[in-house]
Amino acid sequence: MPFTFVNNLVVIPVEINGKKLSFILDTGVDKSIVFNLKFSDSLEFKNVETIKLNGLGQGSPIIAFKSKNNRVNIGNIFNYNHLIYIILDEKFDLSAKMGMDIHGIIGGELFENFIVEINYSKKRLTFFDSKDYTYKKCNGCETFPLEFYNNKPYINAQVNIDNDKPIDVKLLIDSGGGDALWLFKESNSDITIPVRYFDDFLGKGLSGDIYGKRSRVDAFKIGDFTFNNATVSYPDSLSILATHKNKQRNGTLGAEILKRFNVIFDYQNQLITLKKNKRSFNKPFLYNKSGIELIHGGDILVTEKKGVVIPNNYNEDNNSMFSKVLYTYAISYKPSYEISVIRKDSPALYAGLKEGDIILEINGKPAHEKKMEEIIYTFSSKEGKKIKIKIDRDGKILYFEFELKNLL
Repeated sequence: MPFTFVNNLVVIPVEINGKKLSFILDTGVDKSIVFNLKFSDSLEFKNVETIKLNGLGQGSPIIAFKSKNNRVNIGNIFNYNHLIYIILDEKFDLSAKMGMDIHGIIGGELFENFIVEINYSKKRLTFFDSKDYTYKKCNGCETFPLEFYNNKPYINAQVNIDNDKPIDVKLLIDSGGGDALWLFKESNSDITIPVRYFDDFLGKGLSGDIYGKRSRVDAFKIGDFTFNNATVSYPDSLSILATHKNKQRNGTLGAEILKRFNVIFDYQNQLITLKKNKRSFNKPFLYNKSGIELIHGGDILVTEKKGVVIPNNYNEDNNSMFSKVLYTYAISYKPSYEISVIRKDSPALYAGLKEGDIILEINGKPAHEKKMEEIIYTFSSKEGKKIKIKIDRDGKILYFEFELKNLL
């Protein structure tokens, strides 16, 4: 089945109790979680009880509901006894960050019943019956053993930090994490923060915001696959309290690296197969140099000017054909981008931008004509690139300009 690929995450259609929803495919969770249910998305859950969920982030456990015996189908795959956790807290909503409605996360239970292939280059997801699956000879493929803790897959790898000796690390494979690597310095005395780093907002977890430091490792290695200058994040200890149950875990391997492969998960045989994606394997690891974190800020009214060329009759006096352009104006609703977080000591902060500003134009082009990934790519360009931004701040139109600054 095809999937939508947004911000390094795989989004698939999932039907729950007859209602069609959109879910992130996430190897970092063992149970399905539903959130962002509006009135129009309301559906009936069975056998519900109240519980508390712990997750990443600097906050308290979140109140949720546990529901059994739900019917779930993904394409032609059906499960009539699916366990689902339901979060009603409106603060936990990935839709604004993704730019599309996201209703939940599905992971471990799906992977444990099938051999699952994620073809990132073709944006195609394939489920195989493990009883009928035969491993084929594959040039350029490597197969690695997986270890499991709470039905989540872990892989052994190596990192080099500041040209020091290789460090053996055990990493959770998290297809629902958009970064390349997370390392927990508290888990191993050899894991240190590189000399060059900056403090940053790393994302949102079940228990709130996640903060930490961003940097690069000199090398990251899985088998014979090596990545140089991969980006790495070191989440603050308060943000990762919930991860300390697995004392052997040293961090996370995320989708910024996974997308550089064709990946086959075989939970039943505890194996993962990686095949290099030639188009993306050697692409540089970029990071946001502006200091701006964006979310979709709802729809705004936009006036669009459109021109239609209307040919005139042939002019015999000067042997030419004249045409005229008829302009029309259309007012319509378009998605907007809001600044949700501004990194301290960043070019955007020093330029005067603030959280809550609505971005209208970037370098003279309307922001609503761009996808969020395109804007983030612009913010991740080379050092010295000039960024000119037009914003709406509480009804006032303001203009700002800054240059991207390389921090690593």
